[in-house]
Amino acid sequence: MLGWCRLKIIVDADATPKNVLKICQEAALELSIALVTVASFNHRIDSARHVVVGNAPQEADMEVVNMTAAEDVVVTQDWGLAAMVLGKGAKALSPSGRIFREETIDFLLEEREIKACFRRRGGKTRGPRKRKIEDDHNFKVSLFHLLQT
Repeated sequence: MLGWCRLKIIVDADATPKNVLKICQEAALELSIALVTVASFNHRIDSARHVVVGNAPQEADMEVVNMTAAEDVVVTQDWGLAAMVLGKGAKALSPSGRIFREETIDFLLEEREIKACFRRRGGKTRGPRKRKIEDDHNFKVSLFHLLQT
């Protein structure tokens, strides 16, 4: 467990784009905020404070939840993880710049469950859209907004 008392950025780094990690590193340096990355040992992450976990399902997510404190900013594309950190009073942000909010997270989780049931019955759903250059800009704007509010 990391013992920082101050705000920190925690990145669920298993599937985070490299540009997003770079933006987080720059923001942490500029604002003198701790940055912690968490990923399974299957991923090579270049970060000063990197926590390596096993590759069991949800292991990285549980580590992120355990180290998250109120007001921290967690970067993740996992809606379930976002819901858990929001419940701890932290802020959550997707790599595309979407700010997860308490008032909308239940809807997102319900949508995820409906799509999963549809796929289990043989249906097909779209995968994530291809990352665009604007996503980096949107992410940076949202990250600085969360860090400064």
